[in-house]
Amino acid sequence: MTDFTRTARILTHHAALAMLQAAVAEAERIGQPQCIVIVDASCVTLAELRMTGSKPLSLRSARAKAQTAASIGDETTNIPDAVRPLIGLATEGAVTGLPGGLPIVVDGHLVGGIGVGSGNGEQDIAVARAALSAIGA
Repeated sequence: MTDFTRTARILTHHAALAMLQAAVAEAERIGQPQCIVIVDASCVTLAELRMTGSKPLSLRSARAKAQTAASIGDETTNIPDAVRPLIGLATEGAVTGLPGGLPIVVDGHLVGGIGVGSGNGEQDIAVARAALSAIGA
């Protein structure tokens, strides 16, 4: 019967809150309001925040970045250039190759993804990395 179930780690709301706080602190430090989305390994949104002054539609791209990172277990920028437009169309925008999506990996286990958008790619990644650091991911 062990083939029918397995033990899994899950991302808690405490982790999501700690990540949001760290992401906001980094966004404020660099002076770039951001949209931040955190999803679990099943791509279900655990937390999202649109900082005052961030771009409204960046919430959509941040969600796609988080879902992509959780789905592929890798940075969104590792989606091959050749398939980015097609995979975006095939998933109705749920998968993206835009920078700012990082997997959340704790003790070698993929537990979710974070997506950040509204700045340039480097800013988005820096804010996402700050969030990961807050939980040791």
